Amino acid sequence: MSRRAVVFGASGQLGVELVRELHARRYPVMGWDRAHVDITDDQAVEQAVTRYDAEVVFNAAAYNQVDVAEKEPQAAFLVNALAVRNLALACRQVDARLVHFSTDYVFDGTARVPYVEEDPTHPLGAYAVSKLAGELYAQAYLDRVLVVRTSGVFGPGGRNTARGNFVELMLRLAASRNPIRVVEDHFASPTFAPLLAARTVDLVDRDLAGLFHIGGGTPISWFEFARMIFDVAGLQPALLATNEREYRTPARRPRYSPLANAKMERAGLEPLPPLRQAVESYFAERNRSLTAPPA
Repeated sequence: MSRRAVVFGASGQLGVELVRELHARRYPVMGWDRAHVDITDDQAVEQAVTRYDAEVVFNAAAYNQVDVAEKEPQAAFLVNALAVRNLALACRQVDARLVHFSTDYVFDGTARVPYVEEDPTHPLGAYAVSKLAGELYAQAYLDRVLVVRTSGVFGPGGRNTARGNFVELMLRLAASRNPIRVVEDHFASPTFAPLLAARTVDLVDRDLAGLFHIGGGTPISWFEFARMIFDVAGLQPALLATNEREYRTPARRPRYSPLANAKMERAGLEPLPPLRQAVESYFAERNRSLTAPPA
């Protein structure tokens, strides 16, 4: 019998995929979103984890408004750092495994090759600092925690969330018929949420702990990613390249933050497929949901 699992942030685009993947592998699963359990409330977290007698806890909840965090850093720190402490303490109470998700933004983007787990961190803004603090809280309170860093997550569930994802943003901008400007000098490794969920559960199934990178593979600029999205979607909007100098944002972002998956692969996990294949899978799933009859 698989271990009882809890997923916090279960309604987000990663959370829904984790719940689906765990169900597929016959884990008894309880999923909660913020309306059910506020992870910034230590008592609510402890009660939720102990009442369900959780054996593995996935934290897919996060404050990810990178630019807004510069104006309200306390809000970002409360969710991305102090709430992780709440989860870690609750897991310690019942001897549960914690699986926590972090970000490529913990790096400063000065590298010229994809980041590995041993590379030094250097966050550039309030959001990034809060995410790194979350990693440290998890590692401080638990001896065997699994921290998974990822990059630019996009999944079908993004259609149903307030924040959406980069793919949905591009589709909305294309529908406006206005020219679309995307930075060509910032690189990442966009990651398909169902694949991220599957590889993460693979790590759990192997009872692995520590820090792992699960990014979407080959580094790509956001401009080239946008062009790939429109190509797969069969759209031809006016797409123009811009750069960091022309497109200023309140928060500094790492210019180059792709993640290397070598450690994950050395652990025996299957490499992630090419990004274009993931984008094609995204649209296949998206089209199925759009054409499915109402329940």
